[in-house]
Amino acid sequence: MEGRVPPNHDPSCWGCGENTFGLRLPEPAKEGTDPYEAYVCFDERHQAGPGLAHGGLVAAALDEACGLLATWYRFPAVTARIFVRYRRPVAINTEYLLRAAVRSQRGRRIRVEAQLLASDDPLAEARGAFLHVPLEHFLTTPEGLAAGAAWRTRLAR
Repeated sequence: MEGRVPPNHDPSCWGCGENTFGLRLPEPAKEGTDPYEAYVCFDERHQAGPGLAHGGLVAAALDEACGLLATWYRFPAVTARIFVRYRRPVAINTEYLLRAAVRSQRGRRIRVEAQLLASDDPLAEARGAFLHVPLEHFLTTPEGLAAGAAWRTRLAR
């Protein structure tokens, strides 16, 4: 079954797409991958105070890492809730490790935890609950309909 899960976002996604202002996080290497790890670097476009990444974007990066893992663990999944704890300021123009791991699964719910790390030092942590949803969840917009058709074509291969 390896490789049958389609990308869970379109190219404009801020977290994993080709968005000019985004993080461009890589997709997990294969279905069921756990844990997920990726390197991320915030730059001037992601800045809040001088030289520091915006906390909301740090939270979004943690959410994206958790969501990528949850979706590739059980396609498709969306964020139901996420709690972020900030431990230290996150400097821009510095490479950090994002690490996410599935902690449990029950029914449609997948619990995921993530960390943003400088070496082994956690700068921010997240605990999230993700819900497996039907593909139709994404088919309410013209863009969603087009993505759904592309996903079905890929799954049919």
